[in-house]
Amino acid sequence: MTSESVMGTLREFAAEREWQQFHSPENLAKSISIEAAELLECFQWSPEADLEDVTGELADVLTYALTLADHLGLDPEQIVLDKLERTREKYPVEKAKGRSTKYDRL
Repeated sequence: MTSESVMGTLREFAAEREWQQFHSPENLAKSISIEAAELLECFQWSPEADLEDVTGELADVLTYALTLADHLGLDPEQIVLDKLERTREKYPVEKAKGRSTKYDRL
C-alpha cells in the first residue's frame, strides 16, 4: 500500500522543516479531520468536483493519515487489512450484498 520510499519522503519533508514537533497524535488526527472537511467542500454544491482540487485534498488527508500511522508505529497496509477482515465478518456477502444497511440491522 505504502512504499518505504513514500514514508521516507514524508519523514524527510517534515524533518527538513522541523515539523515533527507539531506532529502529536492529537494534532495529526485534527489535521485529518480538517483536510477531510476540505475534501468534502469540493463537493459542497455539486456532485461534480474539480478533479485537481479533489486530488490535492485527498493527498492531504492521506499524508496526515500516513504520518499518524507512522508516528504510532502502525503499518498502514496491515491495519487496513485487519479492519477489512473485521468488517467482512460484520457484513457477510449473503446478507449485505447490494445493501447499505448497517450491520446490526441486516
